[in-house]
Amino acid sequence: MHRMLVSAIALTMGMAIAAQAQTAPAASPAPKTIFIHAGHVIDRPGQPARGATTIVVRDGKVVELRDGFAAPDGADGNASVIDLKDRYVLPGLIDMHVHLWGIGGDPMRARLGELNRDDADDLIEAEKNMRVTLEAGFTTVRDLGGNPRGIRALRDGVEAGAVAGPTIVNAGQMISVTGGHGDGSNGLAEEYADAVHTHQINTCDGPDDCRRAVRAQISLGAQVIKFAATGGVLSNVAGGLGRQMTPEEMKAIVDTAHAFGRKATAHSHAREGTEAALEAGVDSIEHGTFLEDSTIRLFKQHNAWLVPTMIAPISALAQARGGQLPPATIAKAEAAAAAAAASHRRAFAAGVKVAFGTDTGVSRHGENAQEFALMVKAGLTPAAAIRAATIDAADLLGRKDQLGSLEPGKFADIIAVTEDPLADVTRLERVDFVMRHGVAVKVGGVRQAFPPN
Repeated sequence: MHRMLVSAIALTMGMAIAAQAQTAPAASPAPKTIFIHAGHVIDRPGQPARGATTIVVRDGKVVELRDGFAAPDGADGNASVIDLKDRYVLPGLIDMHVHLWGIGGDPMRARLGELNRDDADDLIEAEKNMRVTLEAGFTTVRDLGGNPRGIRALRDGVEAGAVAGPTIVNAGQMISVTGGHGDGSNGLAEEYADAVHTHQINTCDGPDDCRRAVRAQISLGAQVIKFAATGGVLSNVAGGLGRQMTPEEMKAIVDTAHAFGRKATAHSHAREGTEAALEAGVDSIEHGTFLEDSTIRLFKQHNAWLVPTMIAPISALAQARGGQLPPATIAKAEAAAAAAAASHRRAFAAGVKVAFGTDTGVSRHGENAQEFALMVKAGLTPAAAIRAATIDAADLLGRKDQLGSLEPGKFADIIAVTEDPLADVTRLERVDFVMRHGVAVKVGGVRQAFPPN
């Protein structure tokens, strides 16, 4: 039966390829060229901005930046022109920590609908979340926990142009010890907990089992591996925020991820969990709520990144105090919110490498840019905060050659705002032009000129 199925699939693929060959056009269409006239350009965040500039985009990538407002020349006679002369233009933003799957930012609604909402419902929610995230100026995100097959399908759908959304780098499900922050059976009645345990593949106990859990997520398409080094605010268990994995389990996860060419990131609040994850060679720490001088030394010694998600504990605390979260979360939310800002201020001042991330899904999708003001309040300059969401985030992703700045050869991920974000970083909360891979997906109030047919 298996052999027959494989043969049928092969026959179907062969027929499809043959049909495609018969219908393929004789010649490829001429490349589409776009001239963007930009009044101010933060092309390489962290370096001085340019004045009047023409950004030439072809086939989804930046091919040239010219001084002044250049008109299309003979070679680009069919080019379209986008007028951003009165705007501040910069690379598309990158959020290194989001949760696109399902209902985000409204935990009470999510909890009430848990038993009568299917994956298909959550898929529709995720598609909406992608769209609002993209329109907020975030052209790339790292999704750190959602339905593995569903997020993978959305990722591939965006790349194929079937759905509108940011580029997605996906982690699948977070790897957790039994009873830990990523155990979906926490707090459930026995019959529901048993059903979850039957299908759950992201929990592990002991180094060998944790290697298996990493491989399972990779088999489902994970491009990065996330694990829970410590307890978490939102898990429905009153286990605190302390270390939950052994150093040996963390080392097994990190080494296995690296062996498969994936980076590893650790959800971590408590100092003990963060330091153990850094010693294990993790590439980045999510949250880093309780940091001491010894922790900061390890960050720098191991050249690791901090993704601070400063808006997350503020949102979670408001939700917990408002009765939207289970009682077990209240004390954890209060502890995290009280410690996070001071820890991040210390890390920023010490020069720890920082990449922008929000944990959106705890907060509402589309409000990601509110993180910038919190980062600046904790000591970063607006320029450094913007760099954390562009060049530095691209560096952590391992995609610095593709993303993070407006340079020839990189994807044309471009946003624009009406006022200078280097003077007031909150201007990034109101993005009115968004282009991803050369396709304008939001053009509020922007003038475009097209050549006659």
